[in-house]
Amino acid sequence: MMIIDFRSDTFTRPTPGMLRAMSTASTGDDVYGEDPSVNQLESLMAAYFGKEAAMYCPSGTMSNQIAIKVHTQPGDEVICSDLAHVYIYEGGGIAFNAGAQVRALEGDRGMITATQIAAAINPDDVHKATTSLVCLENTSNRGGGCCYDMDEMNRIKNVCRDNDLKLHLDGARLFNALVATGENPKTYGELFDSISVCLNKGMGCPMGSVLLGSAAFIRSARRIRKKLGGGLRQAGYMAATGLYAMEHHIARLAEDHHNAKQLAKYLLQKTFVGHMLPVETNILIFDVQDAWTPRLFADYLKKEGILVTPISETQVRMVTHLDITPEMVEKTCAVISQME
Repeated sequence: MMIIDFRSDTFTRPTPGMLRAMSTASTGDDVYGEDPSVNQLESLMAAYFGKEAAMYCPSGTMSNQIAIKVHTQPGDEVICSDLAHVYIYEGGGIAFNAGAQVRALEGDRGMITATQIAAAINPDDVHKATTSLVCLENTSNRGGGCCYDMDEMNRIKNVCRDNDLKLHLDGARLFNALVATGENPKTYGELFDSISVCLNKGMGCPMGSVLLGSAAFIRSARRIRKKLGGGLRQAGYMAATGLYAMEHHIARLAEDHHNAKQLAKYLLQKTFVGHMLPVETNILIFDVQDAWTPRLFADYLKKEGILVTPISETQVRMVTHLDITPEMVEKTCAVISQME
């Protein structure tokens, strides 16, 4: 039976072209700064987003945690959404790695506003933690892949500038946002002090994330990466997949967005599907109701070779990606159509 895996875009596998790029990659020792493929990827990513420098990391969690550590001092406070990946899905890393605490704000689908941030900044009071960093996530995972409004991000930047705060972007699915909105990636480089960009989701790489920032920021980040055990040797075999993805896999993200909207169309025709978050990119999050629970829904589809994720007592998540073909979407829609 063909398995159709909508659990996450982290389940993508390297394409034949990506595997060829890996097999022919030029490599060296990245800890020595001598891996040509890593150096090329870092230069490419820095230029693409208009930042001075970049650093290749094994994962997005590591690149986020390194950024937070560089931007803060122990005892500081970090402002983010209460649905932010850095807050709920990185193992308490902000406390463990940076010794900082979080001011988690309830936003709209994981997106917070400049007004909320301004109100949450602690005063200069010895009784209060020093607010030093704001973290945004674009697209918002738990927000159903929604995209921040650029005007709002500009307002947030102004609040950060006026209050001497650093601004970090968890851009795990930033390429999805860029394709969906048509925005210029260099605009993000101007807005954010640091950006973490994942290559191992919609871009289809087996691993890897790139952290972007100023030259001084990246020098500090390399020291933290070493302390966390993230210094890799012949990392060029993996970096080559990032170079391949940058050339071949950005524009095709529009196919994932189209597939997600097709699935949403069929799901919303069913009376047992309740509220669905707006589908902007490649993530669907929706309620199931009546006789269905998320677990029953997932178990039913699994018997048909279709994998989805129950994420709460009422919600199911489905994610489209590189390995989801139009034929798989067609089959899934047919199965959904037959469900009562």
